[in-house]
Amino acid sequence: MIQPYTNKIKISLKKVNGQLKLIEKMIDEDRYCVSIAQQINAAIGLLKQANNSILESHLLSCGGNKLNSRKTTERLAFAQELIKAFNLTTK
Repeated sequence: MIQPYTNKIKISLKKVNGQLKLIEKMIDEDRYCVSIAQQINAAIGLLKQANNSILESHLLSCGGNKLNSRKTTERLAFAQELIKAFNLTTK
């Protein structure tokens, strides 16, 4: 992974960790279900942001070489790897 993505991803993951702790506390306190669901959606959003940053970093660092390869099989394998890893076919 390349900078500034590494720091950005770490910050997002720290925020998610904090939100997960908050969600667990909210459940223990029997808080309003919709409030808990909103916090879960916020955590999911941060995870999606982190995942997008990882994808962007990967494309900029590894992707350039693979996509510029003269070998069609290497380019195709890279595209399939991305689809599988980032589950792009279900979006």
